[in-house]
Amino acid sequence: MANVRSKGFVALATATSGIAASILLGGRTAHSRFKIPINILEGATCRVSKQSALATLIKECKLIIWDEAPMAKRTAIEALNDLLQDLMNSKEIFGGKVIVFGGDFRQTLLVILQGNKSEMINACLINSPLWPLFEKLQLTDNMRARLDPSFTKFLL
Repeated sequence: MANVRSKGFVALATATSGIAASILLGGRTAHSRFKIPINILEGATCRVSKQSALATLIKECKLIIWDEAPMAKRTAIEALNDLLQDLMNSKEIFGGKVIVFGGDFRQTLLVILQGNKSEMINACLINSPLWPLFEKLQLTDNMRARLDPSFTKFLL
């Protein structure tokens, strides 16, 4: 992200939770940044007008980071895809934008209030029709924990 910004390009830092967003430089929750409804349902859309300053910012950005993505409902990420396709006038996934989703499916997953197991599984990102289109990279070195090898082993 710093590299993209150092070249004068726009990079947007987002996260599913406010705590995760607060540790990203210029970070905001994805719901706040892209006007995603909090209780998003299937087929819901982001509330961004094509003529707004936010739409212009999104169109200009070269990179979007979304941390803690496994905590997000798949419908939120699908709504972002729909928004970007609309703003960029493109049927490419995410309107052709470079999106980096980060997170660990072995850590905290999304929460469905009073949801049963089936509802929670269905709401997961890996059950989105977009998931097979993602390029998946598996990182094995925890750069934050590299000074404590025993903690690194514990995490992996």
